[in-house]
Amino acid sequence: MELNRRDLLFKCMALGVVRLGTGLSHASAVEAWLKAENAAASTTLNLTSSVDYLDATAREPMIVEHPDGTLFVSGYGDTASGTPQTVPRLWKSSDHGATWSAVKVGTEVDGAIGNSDVDLAIARDGILYFVSMGYDGKTNEGTHIAVGVSGDVGNTWHWTMLSHKRFDDRPWVAVVPDGTAHVIWNNDSGVYHTMSRDRGVTWSTAQTIHPQGGSSHFAVGPSGELAVRIVPLSASGNRFNEGVELVAVSTDSGTTWQKRSVPGQRIWVLAEGATPRWVEPVAWDARGHLYLLWTEVSGVWLAKSLDRGATWSKWRVAEYEGDTLSYFPYLTARGAGELAATWFSGAGESLHWQVCKIQTGDLSAPPQLIRSAQLRTDSWRANWVSGGGPVRSTAGEYLPVLFLRNGDLAVVTPIQNKEMNHYGFSFWRFKGQSPR
Repeated sequence: MELNRRDLLFKCMALGVVRLGTGLSHASAVEAWLKAENAAASTTLNLTSSVDYLDATAREPMIVEHPDGTLFVSGYGDTASGTPQTVPRLWKSSDHGATWSAVKVGTEVDGAIGNSDVDLAIARDGILYFVSMGYDGKTNEGTHIAVGVSGDVGNTWHWTMLSHKRFDDRPWVAVVPDGTAHVIWNNDSGVYHTMSRDRGVTWSTAQTIHPQGGSSHFAVGPSGELAVRIVPLSASGNRFNEGVELVAVSTDSGTTWQKRSVPGQRIWVLAEGATPRWVEPVAWDARGHLYLLWTEVSGVWLAKSLDRGATWSKWRVAEYEGDTLSYFPYLTARGAGELAATWFSGAGESLHWQVCKIQTGDLSAPPQLIRSAQLRTDSWRANWVSGGGPVRSTAGEYLPVLFLRNGDLAVVTPIQNKEMNHYGFSFWRFKGQSPR
């Protein structure tokens, strides 16, 4: 079968990997980490619990918390499980992540159609937004973008088809403080934006943010600012527009956009030694400061802008370690410069991930970090290089991190283990002191 650019990305990551069974399982890795915590320094971001829920794989998951404390997780499936996905998948927990159950989001007749990239957002009044895309695995092309809305904690849903065009890809949804919901996505003709001011009942006609590139990430600020990270790759990897590296910022609900350059150096061509990349996250804090997180061969980098992306200050927050690349970052923010980030490092048996809290202060002061230990997920895939046994997999291109209402951090990782017939996700909770 011919591989598209996204498939090739994961194939490159498989170089030098080993067979399943030679390393720690997810459960034993958690046990080893918890034991190590007894001797950990007080500045370590502590893992307090990890819960596995087996139902269906949640690749590239997303997590949000309702104002009443209910947690929602979404993600898309893996065809290796033998269960084709047609309706978007959603789960919820009413006991702070201790137990989970599937949410019925409707049927194909209701418009609940999707089997690939997802995102979640919750308004201050509790309205839940769930955006999903369709993907045709035979042609390696996206098919549509749909959004579901629930005003009763996921009990009932209203679905709208936002776009039904060839190559539709990578949707994101976010809600600004006044309750307006915004959705972006891309196809082979650029990045698009639509919004709803009536809790998802109706949506505006889609407008073009930029005529080229992919919708890498999306964030909203405290005064309704919008920031879209636009990158060269788009249309599920079927299009590449060299040189498209920018952040588009709007302060008028998407009517106009200011295109800003981004700091850092990136190689997008898939080659030996190149850093795998797809999602490159942006985030706003409560002061209206804009942040960008990305990876290079030299490590993990954070940039901060006080003027909506016009100028940036940058710092390397994690250094290059030997021959281990870091990649697939994710970022979120709250309060006055308090950030949380995740990323993967390594490949094959050395593949691991970690989460950290980052506190930013004065513009001249470097960020301060509290990092977790290196952790692993129970995610595997076929060995495309040697044809041997399964190898460790990221099962997607980022791991979402969320500041919970009580101050803890939550991370969701996919479970994708064909040999054990395990498909689902893990919910991780962390507690650590604030950086000093």
